[in-house]
Amino acid sequence: MSKATAMKNSGAKESKAGDSPSRLIDARIKELNDWRGEALARVRVVIKQADPKVIEAWKWRGVPVWEHDGIICTGETYKNAVKLTFARGAALQDTAGLFNSSLEGNVRRAIDIHEGDKIDEKALKALIRAAVALNMATRGAKKKPKSA
Repeated sequence: MSKATAMKNSGAKESKAGDSPSRLIDARIKELNDWRGEALARVRVVIKQADPKVIEAWKWRGVPVWEHDGIICTGETYKNAVKLTFARGAALQDTAGLFNSSLEGNVRRAIDIHEGDKIDEKALKALIRAAVALNMATRGAKKKPKSA
């Protein structure tokens, strides 16, 4: 596969060594230059508001990832949707019914945002906080020493 093909398939521009994940996400938003960039930028703000300690990462050849004691969610962009995939979404209570994609799996759940969709920011913040709490609880359980 050529370098150009690899870049096209990843959906990302080649980055210079040392680019931070936050800068790469900034570049992705700017590169999209349409409703998808606006949607990705908006959910990014909501994620940071919900969890000020969130860490941004850039994985799998160009996927924005938000983490706190594990992956909270990813922000993939497609031609017709921005997809927020929650790594452990199946274990979360989604009382607002935000999850509308990847519903058949045992682990992940996703929210597909389409052009013109309004984001329920309050419900999204609650879902993000629940994902962080689940990550922290799971990580804490793994750290506990086994009793003799």
